[in-house]
Amino acid sequence: MNTDELSDSARRHLWMHFTRMSSYADHEVPVMVRGQGPYVYDSHGKRYLDGLAGLFVVQVGHGRTELAEAAAKQASELAYFPLWSYAHQPAVELADRLAALAPGDINRVFFTTGGSEAVESAWKLARQYFKLVGKPEKTKVISRNWAYHGTTFGALSLTGLPGIKTPFEPLVPGAIKVQNTNHYRCIDCASLDQCNLACAEDIEQRIEFEGPETVAAIFLEPVQNAGGCFTPAPGYFARVREICDKYDILLVSDEVITAFGRLGQWFGAQKYGYQPDIITCAKGLTSGYSPIGAMLASDRLMEPFLKDENSFLHGITFAGHPVSAAVALANLDIFERDQLLEHVRDKEGEFRSKLETLSDLDIVGEIRGAGFFYGIELVKDKSTRETFNDDESERLLRGILTPKLFELGLICRADDRGDPVVQLSPPLVCESEQFDEMVAILREAFETAQAAL
Repeated sequence: MNTDELSDSARRHLWMHFTRMSSYADHEVPVMVRGQGPYVYDSHGKRYLDGLAGLFVVQVGHGRTELAEAAAKQASELAYFPLWSYAHQPAVELADRLAALAPGDINRVFFTTGGSEAVESAWKLARQYFKLVGKPEKTKVISRNWAYHGTTFGALSLTGLPGIKTPFEPLVPGAIKVQNTNHYRCIDCASLDQCNLACAEDIEQRIEFEGPETVAAIFLEPVQNAGGCFTPAPGYFARVREICDKYDILLVSDEVITAFGRLGQWFGAQKYGYQPDIITCAKGLTSGYSPIGAMLASDRLMEPFLKDENSFLHGITFAGHPVSAAVALANLDIFERDQLLEHVRDKEGEFRSKLETLSDLDIVGEIRGAGFFYGIELVKDKSTRETFNDDESERLLRGILTPKLFELGLICRADDRGDPVVQLSPPLVCESEQFDEMVAILREAFETAQAAL
């Protein structure tokens, strides 16, 4: 198909995800055709800086032929075999490697095909585990307001974004919400110099309200994505770990975005110094070159399943796919060979400082995040932190910023699931040149928005 045919066919046949299909009634669908390093190119040959790593995914950058070669080699040897009562070499080797990288006694790897399935698997494991150890009432789960944990029914129930939940209600019962770590807008500590950990204490209060004997797990991201990269205050995760231990509740670190270098460590839990019972991951495990996800669990959670006739009554046809596992192993090789974790740690200060030069703009309220993962919250009044109403936010993000950023060649996320933010999560191979390019484009786009508003 030529360029026009591709766009026309996409408009008529392709149902794009989380997309207002009516948006393309009067203009073409952008079609990406290739990528190289931190850049992608559309069907017209226009180049874009991929400031979102696809969707928080392409850690090692685009166009890595060694990952394509690893996929081809594995497909020619064993293209598919399930993990139902059998094993295959790539899955065994990848599980072994992940167990070595994960913190503490997290040594068991249950593969999925993506992040939502990993989260779904963690909730199911928590429920069955507590039934097997004689605590069948422990079925409820806790997560934070505005957090996103996935789109399957369990993961969507954990998600704290009302706008994407309402069409599918009623959802799975027993999913409880608590405060997030948005210091910028916290009613308890926004006026203080530092967090007073009211957001952590809210977890214990809710456990007591629900009844500790009914709560199975707490799902938290090291840095919360939805809402715009909310980072934890010092002491937050230490306090949450104490609460989990006190009430015999599993701590699930949802690292679908933050694992594999996004924060400069293999896992975000390592950056913030806490020990989870379960880690959910996906995206960066293969840098998007093939789909895979995983639930990593502590040894103690496996113990009841090693006895009698017990088995985890859960499985996914394509989980731990041989080709995806082979690509993941090759991807981890690139991480180690190119020292990508060290690169993120070396460069995160420079990245942040360059983003902070945008703070002189009236529309920029707060810049927050860590590693190569940042959110820029946009405000109507900087002195009062007044945000935009729904109509203003719609015009700002979709009427002005999205088309302007696209025109200027920067792919990032302009999001209003919460207060309006622009998010950046570039490939981990980005250098100073790409930081400068991102900041220059953002400045022009923000100045355009300021003038228009």
